[in-house]
Amino acid sequence: MTAIKAILFDLDDTLIASDMKTFLPHYFRALTAKLAHLVPPQKLIDQLLHSTSAMMADDHPSKTNQQVFFENFFPRIGIGREILSPLFDDFYQHDFGQLRDLTQVKPEAREIVSGLFARGYEVIIATQPVFPLTAIRQRLEWGGVGDFPYRLITSYENRHFSKPSISYFREILRLIGRQPPECLMVGNDFDHDILPATKIGMKTFWVTEAAPQNPEWPAEADYSGTLSDLGRLVES
Repeated sequence: MTAIKAILFDLDDTLIASDMKTFLPHYFRALTAKLAHLVPPQKLIDQLLHSTSAMMADDHPSKTNQQVFFENFFPRIGIGREILSPLFDDFYQHDFGQLRDLTQVKPEAREIVSGLFARGYEVIIATQPVFPLTAIRQRLEWGGVGDFPYRLITSYENRHFSKPSISYFREILRLIGRQPPECLMVGNDFDHDILPATKIGMKTFWVTEAAPQNPEWPAEADYSGTLSDLGRLVES
């Protein structure tokens, strides 16, 4: 049996307690307020959603997710990148933090991640790469797990693919120099985290405490349970 060398963690409802259905409306409200003097709020939201969907659907290996988003977003919003980009940057630097209360700490997460580093594992934050790195780092900090030397944090600047594409997982493995059986993917979303990782031969741990049951799912994770169960698995 191949020994596990690297642990890949999803972020939302895996390492941190955060429901995107709650987070996104507040995120959009804060961002549209920042840009309301230039773009009508609903127009901005509609274009953000459209361009994000285009970014996630794109499978072109020569363009980062950020490049795809920008190429789709700025021509359609009708305002130049040189005007809007500094405002986006300022939003993440000064305004994004107001969303902190929408993320709760999972007390067991820090202990588990700390234990993995102590045992010599490589730890990767394999979150959906649709946000800039600064936003993801802030959210890790809000969840009490922001100060670890992660091997990689996926973001829209550094990834060319999105979940559930198996190319997303293959790209991570190429970057860290690991074979699929050497890696364990930990996530709460079966379709986006577990199934594609299983398809390329990775080991998987399905965090089931926040995941719905679906009788049509065609495969099972190697392991499943709460995040605390993962901690016990690692210890054993």
